[in-house]
Amino acid sequence: MTGTLFTDVMIFDGSGTALFPGEVLVHGERIEAVAKGDERLPREGAVMIEGQGRTLMPGMVEAHGHLTWPTSVERVINTMKPLPIEQHVLVTAQNARITLDHGFTSVYSAGSLGERIEPALRDMIDAGFMPGPRLRASALEKGAEGVLGVPAGHDPTHQRDIPHLREYVAQKKADGCDTIKFLMSSDDAFQPGGSQTLMYSEEEAQAIGAAAREAGIWLACHAQGAEAVKRALRAGFRAIYHCTYADEEALDLFESKKDQTFTAPAVGLLWARAHEAQDFGIGPREAAELGAVRGIELGQQVIPEMRKRGIRVLPGGDYGFPYNPHGRNARDLEHFVNLFGFSPVEALVAATKQGGELVDWDVGQVRAGYLADLLLVDGDPTADVRILQDKHNLAAIMKGGQFHKPFARQEES
Repeated sequence: MTGTLFTDVMIFDGSGTALFPGEVLVHGERIEAVAKGDERLPREGAVMIEGQGRTLMPGMVEAHGHLTWPTSVERVINTMKPLPIEQHVLVTAQNARITLDHGFTSVYSAGSLGERIEPALRDMIDAGFMPGPRLRASALEKGAEGVLGVPAGHDPTHQRDIPHLREYVAQKKADGCDTIKFLMSSDDAFQPGGSQTLMYSEEEAQAIGAAAREAGIWLACHAQGAEAVKRALRAGFRAIYHCTYADEEALDLFESKKDQTFTAPAVGLLWARAHEAQDFGIGPREAAELGAVRGIELGQQVIPEMRKRGIRVLPGGDYGFPYNPHGRNARDLEHFVNLFGFSPVEALVAATKQGGELVDWDVGQVRAGYLADLLLVDGDPTADVRILQDKHNLAAIMKGGQFHKPFARQEES
């Protein structure tokens, strides 16, 4: 059986252990064996990839993905409203390819601008008809008031009484979604003080959680205020984004549920909004009004405390805004190091092993039996995570045992 053998590589296996020299054999879509040191794996019939000391690591996981958010490093689209559906579907497919180009082989969706775009995209990618990462697909509530993500009292797509909430959850499952995004709080960027505005009562949150368990679908949410975080935790949400104002009680509750729940603070968006959005009309005053500066400051308090408590904090930065485009996703790792006190290895573990735990696939580790989602990297990202920001440093990208980006030097033994 023809396989692929990576030789002469330094392996970062995702577990957090130090780099080690070795070999990795891939057969089919999975890793068959990992050798350390001088151990040699079978070579017969294998395509040999001579790494010449490059780093072999797991593909990364984007934990807060918005593939339908329109802007990428290849194409600036200065709007956050849905495009004409024909264009929006194509732009989303382009963003999926760009995300994979930059080393993110899996994405957990934090919401979509189209109700059924992501399930269709996921199925096309999984069938091999187009390039893109593995995707946990979602939909996103739409507010009738024209504010992205904020549900109105009588949104025609989603009424707020409990029977309609339960119906909404069941419908998203029927639409093929893997996860549903709710806004448990509003946001300072939507309205002044919006982060403290609760969007769902305790009773509504519990009904959403019960309906999701019955339907067999995961829940994700935008939650900034402390009570919003607590309501989501009590209701059984899997991914709780931002957690900006989490207080001691919220952190205690999160810690008690750390084996089932994840967070991704979306620092990439805050940083871009605070420091890089001047060309889009957001200067220092506007960034402060939108909560970006305060959000970074609070994150520097909350996120290190979460990390100390063993809460899984994952990279995922709300990419797709005009000033925070798809393709810059790996910058989150640098933010984790510079702003939150992660070591480079800890940031990499969050982007690989722990990301794999979020999406619940056999990804995020270089380990026998796991899916062969692998990056061959020029340089050592465990010393400097910034090298992952340049896609040209990715000498090869493999997903499911197939090269998305082939290595330039391949020889068959």
